[in-house]
Amino acid sequence: MLPIKASTWVDRLLDRFLDLLRLPAGDLLRNLVYRRLWTSILISSLGGQITLLALPLTAAVLLHASPTQMGVLTAMELVPFVLFSLPAGVWLDRVRKLPVYIVGELTLAVAVGSVPVAHWMGWLGMPWLYFVGFLLGTVYTIAGSASQIVLTQVVSRDRLVEAHAKNALASSGAEVAGPGVAGALIKLVGAPLALAVDALLLVASALILRGVKVTETLHRLDGADFWRDLKAGVAFVRGKPMLVALACAVGGWQMFNQAAQVVQILFATRVLGLSAQSVGLSYIALGAGTVLASALGHRISARFGPGPSLIGGFAMCGIGWAALCVAPANAVGVAAFAFTLFMFGVGAVLIFINFLSLRQAVTPAPLLGRMTSTMRWLILIPAGPGALIGGWLGEHVSLRAALAFAGVGALLLAVLAWQVQAIRQVKVLPKVEGEDPPLGAEAMPGVTPAPTTGTAQLQPANGN
Repeated sequence: MLPIKASTWVDRLLDRFLDLLRLPAGDLLRNLVYRRLWTSILISSLGGQITLLALPLTAAVLLHASPTQMGVLTAMELVPFVLFSLPAGVWLDRVRKLPVYIVGELTLAVAVGSVPVAHWMGWLGMPWLYFVGFLLGTVYTIAGSASQIVLTQVVSRDRLVEAHAKNALASSGAEVAGPGVAGALIKLVGAPLALAVDALLLVASALILRGVKVTETLHRLDGADFWRDLKAGVAFVRGKPMLVALACAVGGWQMFNQAAQVVQILFATRVLGLSAQSVGLSYIALGAGTVLASALGHRISARFGPGPSLIGGFAMCGIGWAALCVAPANAVGVAAFAFTLFMFGVGAVLIFINFLSLRQAVTPAPLLGRMTSTMRWLILIPAGPGALIGGWLGEHVSLRAALAFAGVGALLLAVLAWQVQAIRQVKVLPKVEGEDPPLGAEAMPGVTPAPTTGTAQLQPANGN
């Protein structure tokens, strides 16, 4: 088949740019469909960097939130994962995912855009931020799962690690430029108003996603049963030792990660004395770490294997948090803060490009929604308690104690994960075993799936 032809001047301009970069003909970015998805991720991530700084800074600086309140704010973003992940997975396996993804981006725009409006109207307080956090978490739960499945509709499974690495590179590019832009915006107009820029970027992301064309087959089943289908997804995950091991390991990491995230901004502003703009500039180190890991992540995974690479990510995050917890309140401490962000950037990318690829590689297509939501539910159950533990330690013991909990815990997790053969011995990306099993209503006698195919056609992801 002929390669995909660019249909707009923007696409032609990007083609010229890719020629200058000397990307090979088979590179994923040569594919128009994947490139639109990648561009949307880049723009959305740039806006996300603004929210990453502006939302907690609004709470910590403008509203003078306590460590406990910061923990509650983080927990409110995580509660929807526990409440909605499993039912969302069943629903996603019955609907087209791309429209869900697009609506999710627009909903995020409304949520973050409400903060500057509330500030202008004099309504802004911690309860408003709690509501916004809950709404953000709900969108991440549903539309976030849909976005992960859309990638498997655009890219062949043998190229998932490469695709996740390129997606991480898009996010990394935003993390390099985003903090500086966010810091300047926050200094210029204040943290609440800076969120309006993220809202505009999210709208742009949604418009680009409308140009992504995929073919999706829906299995509409007479007699389908919600609870039976939900149990089928959970049973699939439970029956795969590698998925169970990954859920436990990454869930443990999420607990320590959230404990650290709750107090990092507070530590930087109240212990190290950094201004909002200085915090934003420090986050450039996070972008540098993610760029490095994104550029080399595919090679690292190919060299050492997805399992060992994921474990290495745990250790790198732990080293960063442990270093910050003993950092002095001077220039050395500021450097330690940047080092922590850099190590987290490297470690988090290594964790997730391999975690996402491994779980998608072994899952039959009709189960991707339920598997994705089940795994996200499992790994985020410990995240809420982690945020509350970090907040409690930060308020009742010290901010350093919360960072120590995260750093030592992540290092111990890396040691324990290395003992699990189901993770350590995964040196190549596995494949789906056998034929697609009967799933939910498909297993019922006399029930025949009625496939419904989307109207748009998708060219192969390699452009051939």
